[in-house]
Amino acid sequence: MLDLNDVSVFVEVVRAGSFAAAGRRLGIPSNTISRRLQLLEENLGVRLLQRSTRQLNMTAAGREFFDRCAPGIEDIQHAGASLSEGNREPSGVLRVAAPADFFDNFAMEWMAEFMQRYPRVHLEFQLSDERVDLIAEGIDLAFRAGQLPDSSLVARKLGNSHRGLLASPSYLARHGAPESLEALARHDCLAASNTPQAAIWRLEGPQGVESIRVTPRLCINTAQGLLRAARAGLGIALLPMLVASEDLRRGSLVSILPQYQRDISGMYAVYPNRRQLSLAVSALIEFVADKVRHGACNGEQSMEFAVPETQAALA
Repeated sequence: MLDLNDVSVFVEVVRAGSFAAAGRRLGIPSNTISRRLQLLEENLGVRLLQRSTRQLNMTAAGREFFDRCAPGIEDIQHAGASLSEGNREPSGVLRVAAPADFFDNFAMEWMAEFMQRYPRVHLEFQLSDERVDLIAEGIDLAFRAGQLPDSSLVARKLGNSHRGLLASPSYLARHGAPESLEALARHDCLAASNTPQAAIWRLEGPQGVESIRVTPRLCINTAQGLLRAARAGLGIALLPMLVASEDLRRGSLVSILPQYQRDISGMYAVYPNRRQLSLAVSALIEFVADKVRHGACNGEQSMEFAVPETQAALA
C-alpha cells in the first residue's frame, strides 16, 4: 500500500525542482527526501525521476503519476489548511521577495502597523532587483512592478504606480507654481544622484513623452531623502506617489502639473499557488493592497486600481 506522505514528498520535489528546495519547504533534510522517494519507486516498481548532479527530470511514468496525484494531494493540503486555519489568526514565518527600494515606497510605519495587528506573523524580507524563483527559494510572496509574463504562478494586481512632481506649500509661496513643463527649468529641482542623467526628466503627458532639462540644486540617491528635502521646501521633486501619500493627505506636499507622470507600471503580489494561500499571506496582500489603494486616493485621480487575478510569472 502506498504511503501518501511519500506521494506528497514526490509532488513537492517536482514542484520545487530539487531535493534541497523541497526540503526547505517541507522542513526535512534532502537525504530523507531521497530515501522516501526511493521507497516510493520500489513500491511502485518504476523509476519516477532521473537524477543527475545538476537537475532532476521526470520519466514518462513519473509525469503520468504526478499528473494524476498532484491535484489530489493539493486538495488534501487545501482541506487541511482550511480546517486548521478556520479558528486561528494569521501566524507563521513569511518569506517575502521585493525590489531593493521597496521600503523607499512602502513606509516602515506601515509595517509596524501590520506587525502590531498580526503579532503571530514573522516577516523575512529578501530585497533585490533580481527576479527570484519563488519555489526554489522557498518564497511565500513577492511584490513586483511592471509587466509579468505568463506562467503557473499567480499574480494579483494591486494597482498602477507612478512618480509625480511634488513641492511644499512653503516653496510654492516663495517661487510660485510652474504653469508648464518648460517652466520647471526656472525652478529649483531635487534629483536622484544615482541617475545617469539626473538633470533630464522624461515624463508622460497629454502629448506623449516629453523631456525637460532641470537644474537640480540638491541630488539625493534615495526616495526618502528626496521626500524630506521636498517637505523642507528645498525644491520640486519627482517622487513615487505612494511614498508621498501621507504628505499629500496632510498637505505638507502639493502635486504639481499632475497631468505629467513617470514610471507608470502595474504593481503585483505574486505567489506560487492560489489554493494553498495561508491566512498570513492573505493578510499581508490585503494590507499592502489597502495601503496602495489609499495612497492612490491621496495622490492622483488618474491612477486606476482594479484588482483582477491573473496568471503571471516572477522569473
